[in-house]
Amino acid sequence: MWSLPIEMEASVVELDQVKYSLLEYEKPLEEMEASLSVDSKLERIKEIERNMEEPNFWDDAASSASMVQELKTLKGSVESIAGLKQAYEDILTLIEMAEEENDASLVPEVQAEFAQFEEEYADLRTETLLSEEFDHENAIVTLHAGAGGTESCDWAGMLYRMYQHWVNKKGYGIEILDWLDGEEAGIKSVTFQVNGASAYGYLKSEHGVHRLVRISPFNAAGKRQTSFVSCDVMPDIEDDINVEINMDDLRIDTYRSSGAGGQHINKTSSAIRITHLPTGIVVQCQNERSQFQNKDKAMQMLKAKLFLLEKQKQADYAAGIRGDVKDINFGSQIRSYVLQPYTMVKDHRTGVEIGNAQSVLDGNLDPFINGYLSWVANGCKSRDDGDI
Repeated sequence: MWSLPIEMEASVVELDQVKYSLLEYEKPLEEMEASLSVDSKLERIKEIERNMEEPNFWDDAASSASMVQELKTLKGSVESIAGLKQAYEDILTLIEMAEEENDASLVPEVQAEFAQFEEEYADLRTETLLSEEFDHENAIVTLHAGAGGTESCDWAGMLYRMYQHWVNKKGYGIEILDWLDGEEAGIKSVTFQVNGASAYGYLKSEHGVHRLVRISPFNAAGKRQTSFVSCDVMPDIEDDINVEINMDDLRIDTYRSSGAGGQHINKTSSAIRITHLPTGIVVQCQNERSQFQNKDKAMQMLKAKLFLLEKQKQADYAAGIRGDVKDINFGSQIRSYVLQPYTMVKDHRTGVEIGNAQSVLDGNLDPFINGYLSWVANGCKSRDDGDI
């Protein structure tokens, strides 16, 4: 009795496994297309393109730039789901071809294509989870070194570098708003703006305290040391938001700019620090060319923070009525980065772990971001099983 060679029998099993796994994505792909509102996005694309043909479209530079950015974002979203659906069909065709021709050599290609499909599907699924009010805005991120002197300042510098790498990988832009060097090394504090589609939606996952465990290069005894850096993330809300600020509640200080920020640094006292006395919120900006521009940007940041604070109060009040127990609060430790005696980065909210800590410090944040967004979508049920 004729039978397939052993190699081909194994290949048939592998192809069946991939085919079975692929077909499980058929319905989720349809649901994803619906959740991304592809039809309405296509209509909006046509509307913007018609507006761009108007002779006075470019008269308002801010409005036209905003619309061009929206068009780019919409097209990217539509092209992503179209590309994913095409990849699904291509892999199915490749599997059928391998089966018909009994070609075991196609199995590695099928597996590689499916792995790429799964990765792209996970990335696009993340976009469907960005549904909150300011998720599609730019992000303003502030890092503050905690207690620990030079060690914590060095850790703040490492985190800033990590975010720089992530920003570059996403094709986003980064703009430093405020910078204060550490006394011996690293950064005491830095505020930077990340410009790109849904930057805030992604980076809001980073809000909280980040802990580093390592043998400190600044400790002559070579002992393991723990350092902390707080990360604050807020949306760059350019539109006028309904926040009333009593100017008597503000203390406005000017100071001389320092650190990375342009040729005007250290020449004039143009940097602005605004303290909102009732809440203790402090915002700073030194990036703009004039004191007035820095003040406007700082006031914009303050409004955004006060707006988010009020929303958080309302959420906490509702949670109190429901009797919810919140595991994660402002300023709580969200993630640990262990470099000695082993390497691991673990998110304490979602349970996501990566053994290659260096890859995370080089900007591999997407697994944590995706994990956070799924965690929020599933009701913020803690998955942490202990400290590390």
